Amino acid sequence: MEFDIWYSMVRCSNKDKLNLLKKFKNTKSIWEKFCNNRLEKTDDKNTMKLSYTLKKYWDENKIKEIKNILLSKNIGIINYYSENYPENLKPFEDSPSILYYRGNIEKINLNKNLAIVGSRDYSYYGENVTNIISREMAENNINIISGMAKGIDAFAHRYCLEAKGYTCAVLGSGIDVIYPYVNKSIYYKLLEEGGIISEFPPGTKPYPYNFPLRNRIISGLSDIVIVIEASEKSGSLITASCALEQGKDVMAVPGSIFSKKSIGTNKLIKDGADPFTTMEDIYNLLNMNYREKFQAQKNNLNKIENKIYSVIEDTPIHIDDIVRVTKVDIKRLYEVLFELQFKNHITCLSGNYYVRISNSI
Repeated sequence: MEFDIWYSMVRCSNKDKLNLLKKFKNTKSIWEKFCNNRLEKTDDKNTMKLSYTLKKYWDENKIKEIKNILLSKNIGIINYYSENYPENLKPFEDSPSILYYRGNIEKINLNKNLAIVGSRDYSYYGENVTNIISREMAENNINIISGMAKGIDAFAHRYCLEAKGYTCAVLGSGIDVIYPYVNKSIYYKLLEEGGIISEFPPGTKPYPYNFPLRNRIISGLSDIVIVIEASEKSGSLITASCALEQGKDVMAVPGSIFSKKSIGTNKLIKDGADPFTTMEDIYNLLNMNYREKFQAQKNNLNKIENKIYSVIEDTPIHIDDIVRVTKVDIKRLYEVLFELQFKNHITCLSGNYYVRISNSI
């Protein structure tokens, strides 16, 4: 464990670190060669320089501190040759040599993996699409991979967990650093029912330059990356770019040409990404048989519920308009609206607007 901790602290290119690990097969052998006076007189200047770099990060006090954190917080650490290292990451030359994890990561190697990423500044449209995809993937034992960011990422994790599926978050901070903190409830839920991964040592702050590195792991773990919503400069486009470099399939959800939140996704489609228009698009790329159509809506509505539900459509409608059309008393209407929300048929938006929840696409 100590040598893996040390190697995770070494700051040099991921490609160089992985090549070195592949050559020596384990981190202890690397340490013995470069940090324990095993160099030969015939070793060249580059080897001597590498030795200096590696030695610089051997800090016994820091290693002991991190080891205590791992033991006290039940944090696991694996390297490229560990049995439960994600198979999907192995083909790439810049894959992380060392990974920290919490929760269950074994399921990543057992099922297909779909990455869902998107804007922090989301619309109801984006949330609803994320809801539908995440829940159906959960019902079909397809894992959801995302980055636990605000917005689309958080919804992907949450709705997958609600549907009793498996989801894993890849962090741009240390495994024990919850960022953004507003998603702490998702973080703790992932500890119990999902997984969390980071290549950064515990305690690492969420520095901006960590996130492009994080994004390559999200795409690397996944069989498909789907971008739900993205502005012109959204970080989720970096994940899509990583996926293309890794030879992964990239999908994007088409959006309104008037929406800034869809500039990035529409451009991805224009540049050749597969448009997502129906669930069948995902199954085709995964080479899976298209699932039997789930019930679009459960037939469990009474007469008045059905009357009100029929008025609420995919476009938000204000409660005053529902009253005007249905002629239902406002007090009774609120009761029925609550029941419809409880049954997951509709949702309430800000300003007393209501909209129908689609259960499939």
